[in-house]
Amino acid sequence: MMRRKKTKRENSIDIVRGIVMIIMALDHVRDLMHVDTLTQRPTDLDTTTPLLFFTRWITHLCAPTFVFLAGTSVFLSLKNKSITQVRIHLTNRGLWLILLEFTIVNFAIFFDIGFHTLMFEVIAAIGFGFIVLGQLLKIPAKQLGILGLLIIFCHNLFPLIPFAEGSVFKTILAPFFNLTVIPLFAGKVFIVGYPPIPWLGIMLIGFASGKFFELEEEKRKKLLLQIGLSSLALFIAIRFINIYGDPVQWVTQKDSVFTFLSFMNISKYPPSLLFCLAVLGITFLLLAFAENFHNRIKEVTSVYGKVPLFYFVLHFYLIHIIALIMLFAQGFNWAQLEFATGTFGRPKGLPSGWSLGAIYLIWIAVVVSLYKPCKWFGAYKAKNKNWWLRYI
Repeated sequence: MMRRKKTKRENSIDIVRGIVMIIMALDHVRDLMHVDTLTQRPTDLDTTTPLLFFTRWITHLCAPTFVFLAGTSVFLSLKNKSITQVRIHLTNRGLWLILLEFTIVNFAIFFDIGFHTLMFEVIAAIGFGFIVLGQLLKIPAKQLGILGLLIIFCHNLFPLIPFAEGSVFKTILAPFFNLTVIPLFAGKVFIVGYPPIPWLGIMLIGFASGKFFELEEEKRKKLLLQIGLSSLALFIAIRFINIYGDPVQWVTQKDSVFTFLSFMNISKYPPSLLFCLAVLGITFLLLAFAENFHNRIKEVTSVYGKVPLFYFVLHFYLIHIIALIMLFAQGFNWAQLEFATGTFGRPKGLPSGWSLGAIYLIWIAVVVSLYKPCKWFGAYKAKNKNWWLRYI
């Protein structure tokens, strides 16, 4: 059977996904190689700078857009397949992504052969979402979208659940809703960085939004634009009230710039209501205008967007190898590198890393160097029907 040719509307998904994946590499280069990564937290207003804050904030777009478009892609995949076929594929792919997270991806992050830190992050969250979504496919998309909105608008109420802190019930539920660190054995820890329920909500909204791609171009663009602007307006209104929507309230700072940073300092772990409104609002705007971008921009970004998992794994290994080269170039030897402590190999207590300007240059180099491999793999995937290609 020949692969279904993507429509112009569906190509916009690859374009937007490619944009956020390019931006994603910036965050990971900064995380592994910035000189002040251990002492200058980008969102800590006591230590950050406006440029460092922006460098971190812009990458907030990545994971929500990635998860949202994963849901949209599932909706579009239903066009030529039965619900049973899609459910089986989603279950298998979900289990595969969770396995991949705890092996290939976790090793790429830490380069720790002892796996002292196991992290449930975006790839596993997508895997969890696929498994759950696969069981819900018989429910109309509109109802799943409403469920997704209920999750996003209400999951910040979890701390108000009337059960005693430390109770068995609340302890079991916590990792599904909140950032959670669970001690294991022999000094190992399991970190739920991406609590699966809030991210499932984003995927369900993305699935329901797949119906927009059935509309005529002008109507679809108008609707996406309206949703995006409404989401951003709602973000501003709720954030200004400063009562609900994010666990951290904004406060007046030393000057107007840092007061603005405080206003924009929204929580990703877990993704708060305000976080979702802001970043998904921008995602809707990108989808509305993607087809109007310059042809060269569309061509380049779609190369990355067509092979998201391939790019994700490859870019992490490349960045971490460059980080090790950086450490050796700065005079460290192998015995000094620390991989079991969660510092990506960087020795604790010893200065290492490069300036933010250098981080931007390395980011550009990483993205450029991955262009041809992604283009080659995208062409290979389009021409071949091997079953395993559906999982990469």
